Amino acid sequence: MKLSYRRLVFMMALVWCITAASSLANAAPLPKEKDKAKEHEGQLVDSGSFGVYQNGHRVGTETFSIYQTSGGSVIQSEFKTVNAPTDAAQTSEMQLTPNGEIRRYEWKELTPGNATSVVLPNSDFLAQKWKTTPDEKEHEQPYLLPTTTNILDDYFFVHRELLAWKFLGQTCKQGNGTTQCPLKQRTQFGTLNPHQHASAPLGAEFLGREKVTLKNGERDLFKLEFKTEAGTWHLWLDDQDHFKVMRMSVVGENTVVERD
Repeated sequence: MKLSYRRLVFMMALVWCITAASSLANAAPLPKEKDKAKEHEGQLVDSGSFGVYQNGHRVGTETFSIYQTSGGSVIQSEFKTVNAPTDAAQTSEMQLTPNGEIRRYEWKELTPGNATSVVLPNSDFLAQKWKTTPDEKEHEQPYLLPTTTNILDDYFFVHRELLAWKFLGQTCKQGNGTTQCPLKQRTQFGTLNPHQHASAPLGAEFLGREKVTLKNGERDLFKLEFKTEAGTWHLWLDDQDHFKVMRMSVVGENTVVERD
């Protein structure tokens, strides 16, 4: 296996507190106010784009970057529609502490409107503030959710890659040069969808390995399942390439998300 245990722990510790690497991450000081603008200049962990397909036709593209910073990690993303009657574009930026807690999540609509939304810690819980237009009075909604809640927003599929890494870090072990994950062991996570102003529990499970035909040929990939009351997602990750998500699909629907 090409990915060493040290590299695997490093990948997981970028956004979550796991194994001995977490103690080093916790020691990192939070950035000062004047340094926040430079957070994206941290070490690049993953970047690229996901193509979104419905019934075999491309309908959108998400371009994303994940950085490790002195204060934790920053995940930036932009989603744009493709071949749609009306062009739509939106961006998001998630800032996490070294423990993987939410420090700030901001969403902006670039076109056709200019709505905004921000999720911030409020004491030990989370609160969301949003506007559908710049002139509108700001709305606010508190959530009885801890700051460790996982954000899974609409249109930003990189959020599922982050949750996949968290799941692997909590349930899998390194041994004999391979990553070993228990089968039929479901792990529960709390999630928040800011677009829908809704929270939901999510069950994650390792389904084994599966051969998948991608654009560059057939690959033997890890397969995970994310299940909520709203539906079930399957994710395929490449353990030979830092556990990057290569494909996602919605079970029972003709929706596929694939790394370009």
